[in-house]
Amino acid sequence: MNSTHGLNLHLLRVFSAVVEHNGFSRAAEALFVSQSAVSKALRELESQLDLPLIDRSGGRGVRLTDGGQALYRHARGIFAMERAALEEVRERVGLRRGGLRIGASTTVAAYWLSDVFARHVAQYPQLDSALVVGNTGEIANALVDCRIDAGFVEGPPHDERIVATRWRDEPLQAVVAASSSLGASRRASAKQLAAQRWLVREPGSGTREVAQTLLEARGIATARTLEIGSNEAIARAVAAGDGVAILPAAVVADLISVGKLRALTLPDGPPMQRPLYRLELINRPRSPALSGFFAQLGESD
Repeated sequence: MNSTHGLNLHLLRVFSAVVEHNGFSRAAEALFVSQSAVSKALRELESQLDLPLIDRSGGRGVRLTDGGQALYRHARGIFAMERAALEEVRERVGLRRGGLRIGASTTVAAYWLSDVFARHVAQYPQLDSALVVGNTGEIANALVDCRIDAGFVEGPPHDERIVATRWRDEPLQAVVAASSSLGASRRASAKQLAAQRWLVREPGSGTREVAQTLLEARGIATARTLEIGSNEAIARAVAAGDGVAILPAAVVADLISVGKLRALTLPDGPPMQRPLYRLELINRPRSPALSGFFAQLGESD
């Protein structure tokens, strides 16, 4: 065999067809080629392998040499693997097999993605799906490490390997305990607000970064802060009188409605909202499962 060439799979397929159909003419019909083309392919394969495959000493049907029998055993395995690969690909395209890992920051997962993800799981129960929750920095790292397929977070990560697409805007609300006298009758001043203890998320949180930007834009310097690891826990700590905070409006809506929190009006400044971003790894193709999930979100780009 010429060591500079690999095994020609086209010629191997013709050889397998000759064996399986027990003849050159029937193999030609099955392959939609001429009988002469089949004969030529067999001669070429034998030449490349430097090994006779067909016993041409006479008799009916196709008789294989020892080398031909050995090659056919391998050919069966090769084309069985090919069929299995094609079947698995078809199942993945049809969302009957495969996996989907969506990463999301805590608030996005709870208030924006939970219903859509539940519908996705119900529609495609065969998929191995998971919703991974973490802060913005953790989700960005998971994406770069290919532990998730896409992420949804509050702020764009500072990583050139990630494409951040603005997904939607989320309203934010400054809140204080309902029992607090701060700003009860008028808008609180920047000086009053700077004197408060501000409850904030941990470093790496998109909520913390956006809140800090909004406060600085209004001239509010936060001298005292207390870190708490979730927006829901911050909201309840504020309701208990532990300080003030800027949180997603969806997180505090229920506590405001039952009278445990009061919305706090800040000095004029940029809109009290934050953009939410969809994160994908640059140049990483979307799987069929991910494309299907984006379709359920009403997105395609």
